[in-house]
Amino acid sequence: MNRRTRLGAVAATALALTVTAPAAGAHAAAPHAAAPHAAPRPAADPARATLPAGDGWASEGTGTTGGAAAEASRVFTVATWEEFRAALAVPGSEPRIVKVVGTLNATAAGCGAFEAPGYDFARYLADYDPAVWGYEKEVSGPQEELRAASATAQGQAIKVKVPANTTIVGVGRHAGITGGSLQVQGVDNVVVRNLTLESPLDCFPQWDPTDGATGAWNSEYDSLVVYGSTHVWIDHNTFTDGAHPDSSLPSYYGEVYQQHDGELDVVRGADLVTVSWNAFTDHDKTLMIGNSDSAGATDRGKLRVTLHHNLFENVVERAPRVRFGQVDAYNNHFVVPSSAYAYSLGVGQESQLFAEKNAFTLAGGVPAGKILKKWKDAPVTTVGNYVNGRLVDLLAVHNTQFPEEQLRADAGWTPVLRTRVDHPRVVPALVDHRAGAGRAC
Repeated sequence: MNRRTRLGAVAATALALTVTAPAAGAHAAAPHAAAPHAAPRPAADPARATLPAGDGWASEGTGTTGGAAAEASRVFTVATWEEFRAALAVPGSEPRIVKVVGTLNATAAGCGAFEAPGYDFARYLADYDPAVWGYEKEVSGPQEELRAASATAQGQAIKVKVPANTTIVGVGRHAGITGGSLQVQGVDNVVVRNLTLESPLDCFPQWDPTDGATGAWNSEYDSLVVYGSTHVWIDHNTFTDGAHPDSSLPSYYGEVYQQHDGELDVVRGADLVTVSWNAFTDHDKTLMIGNSDSAGATDRGKLRVTLHHNLFENVVERAPRVRFGQVDAYNNHFVVPSSAYAYSLGVGQESQLFAEKNAFTLAGGVPAGKILKKWKDAPVTTVGNYVNGRLVDLLAVHNTQFPEEQLRADAGWTPVLRTRVDHPRVVPALVDHRAGAGRAC
């Protein structure tokens, strides 16, 4: 059952965001400050919203306010990717708000705009064909160097750093970013809300003949990366592959020409993050918390993340995959496809995952034991989770189905930073109706 069909059963109507209209000149080459309200009403303006007290790990300590206190001169309304980058590049760490109108396209010029002179994909395929190159060593040579240069050019064009004390918010129901990669790196106090983020399409994936028995195409770029940052609130966004699902991608050398990486990564010492009311849809490697088993020096004691009231629909794996962090996952709805499903909750190096009162809608033939996946020995708490409307002990069914991958009980901590906890039987209707961009927030 797809999302539209399920939503048809819900009688309530989602509320549109209440925002000011963009000022005249919103399509100028540089961003501009939005006109102040005649009678400011911060509580009614999503751009001024702050994370409620006690709402997940991002509420710990100083809490998360983003740019809520921005002066009028630091409120920008943008309608192009260039305006967006310019708004975020304005100097200063004082609070700022960036309001996104419509869909910003980071790759509007197409992949050809990033190609290094002399790069030729047909030549690349011929040079590194396994029948010629083999599978024993990584590719090298002129075309690989040109591919790497082209990839660097794309990365410079589509990655944008988000400063501290910033709120990025979509205006209305149809705001978003296509092909861009938001980098929340080494900063504190950031809010990202009400955006449809279409995954970047890597124009220049690298062929690695040594990856697995038959090689693989490896891509870069996530829609949103939280890297070494603290107090980050990610709320009411839709993460999707959009017009380029994996099913549309070609194959070369017998392997899918994978042009997608993740949708959201929280890595390298990032901490105190709340991810709430988002929709993660139609993707493979979706959400990673901790990106390396060897990153204990930066990640141990960090990567504290709360995931609540999110929709994970038709995703293959990593919803999330966890290393090191204390991760609280509750009241999420997982809609699991009948094919290509790997797992939902990945238990990894020194992780402390607490999964409570989530709802799983599994397609026929998908056993509940696959919901958990053991990557490394680490304890996990699973309490009060429902599968297809019935209470299921996720740990017990996993250990029964995969006796060679036994998981241990008790993550060793109990979450306390929660504002509302719903019964898992109501989670599917509630989350399907309210999660994602363009919905009440």
